[in-house]
Amino acid sequence: METLAMHISNGIIDGPVAAIFAVLALAVLTFCVLRGRRDLDDRLAPMAGLVAAFIFAVQMLNFPIVTAGVSGHLLGGALAALLVGPWVGALCVAVVLVVQALVFGDGGVAMLGLNITNMAVLGTAVGYLLVALLLRVLPRTSGGLAVTAFVSALVSVLVASQGFVLEYWLGGTTNLGGNLTGLAGTVAGFHLLIGIGEGLITATTVVTVAKVRPDLVYALRALKPATPAPAVPVAGGAR
Repeated sequence: METLAMHISNGIIDGPVAAIFAVLALAVLTFCVLRGRRDLDDRLAPMAGLVAAFIFAVQMLNFPIVTAGVSGHLLGGALAALLVGPWVGALCVAVVLVVQALVFGDGGVAMLGLNITNMAVLGTAVGYLLVALLLRVLPRTSGGLAVTAFVSALVSVLVASQGFVLEYWLGGTTNLGGNLTGLAGTVAGFHLLIGIGEGLITATTVVTVAKVRPDLVYALRALKPATPAPAVPVAGGAR
């Protein structure tokens, strides 16, 4: 069986489970379209295109995890959430996954709902929830933003990887070796390393954008500090 990026290949999860997650993914993405339309403007729309292109590029870096069709790669959910918000961010990652499946054969088309659920929905949602928490307790300096981006990216990768373990438990058809606990540990262990790499890339990218154009970082605009005290600017001037 061909080894692909953290995308799930056809045949690893049975049809009924794949169909359920396809419906779930479609419902969530429909909601994201409705909510994301409120955020789209002349500033966010081109940024979304750039984010999708960047995520597509970093997802080309693949790291083998198990030998039966699953490996890991950078996901980009937290990065998308930070720069364009959770709704548009999930759509950006989903578009990348659809293109990869249909054009490049990364992941099975029948498994597209599973892959979107893990990487576009779980990865982006968990990333943004952590961003929302950390930006309210950490100083809004370059260091605070870097820690926020790193932690949110790392945890989002781990949660997305465990989404696959859940789906395999529900409808796995391929022997990936060992028991479910062992599989979860193996997947988490490899994705911990991948998450560290993604955290560094996410932190570097977001801090660089924030220093030049803090207004392009969705999370800094949308999430207010927990206290009324003035925030320490990330860029050179006051926000």
